[in-house]
Amino acid sequence: MKVVDFLKRKREILAQHPFELKDWLSPAIRDYWREFQQKAHLHPLLGRVLDAHGQPVAEAEQQGEQRQTVNGQAMAPQAPTIALEGEAALVFERLQAQLGEETHVGDWLHISQQMVNQFAAVTGDHQWIHTDPERAAAESPFKSTIAHGFLTLALLPRLTGSVDEANPEFPTARMVVNFGLDQVRFPYPIKVGSQVRARTRLIGVTPVKGGLELLKEIKVEIEGVRRPGCVIESVTRLYF
Repeated sequence: MKVVDFLKRKREILAQHPFELKDWLSPAIRDYWREFQQKAHLHPLLGRVLDAHGQPVAEAEQQGEQRQTVNGQAMAPQAPTIALEGEAALVFERLQAQLGEETHVGDWLHISQQMVNQFAAVTGDHQWIHTDPERAAAESPFKSTIAHGFLTLALLPRLTGSVDEANPEFPTARMVVNFGLDQVRFPYPIKVGSQVRARTRLIGVTPVKGGLELLKEIKVEIEGVRRPGCVIESVTRLYF
């Protein structure tokens, strides 16, 4: 769905919760939200949302912000540029050179029934497809218990090596934050007894206030299986 169509359909909700809009958008889209405002004719709604500098749009316009013109036609203003300095600039330059590349391949991890049972105990998800090997062998199409999908997600820090304090991925960053997941799919079940590992590819890096936002594609491989057990687009923020 196009962003403009999304805004039109969510007009009433956004009118009640205008400050949530920016949190829903990626940094790249947030940079161009004024252009969406013009196209969607939602000035009364979006005018209440703070711009990228934390300043109401109406106030910014009153302070002299003007649209550029080319051949007499109005053009959308340029997206605000976030200046990077010091370590943030160095890391950004390094990551720009790695875009599209595989940046990490983790070690194989054995998925045991004990691990699955412990996750079930913590989350309260005791479905028999996860915790009852005898019933799963008799009734499940997989003929085995399988790991919870959320267990796979919970293992991502370990699988990607992002919690190795002895060898941090970004040692110069003051803080590394899991900002969320843009997309998650579980193409194939991970059977108990399997070996899994994660492969990470960097697909985006964007300057944000105080640091950088990274978009990574993570695939959780299952040893001996062609299809991955999980494919994720992960959003991480680095603060310097």
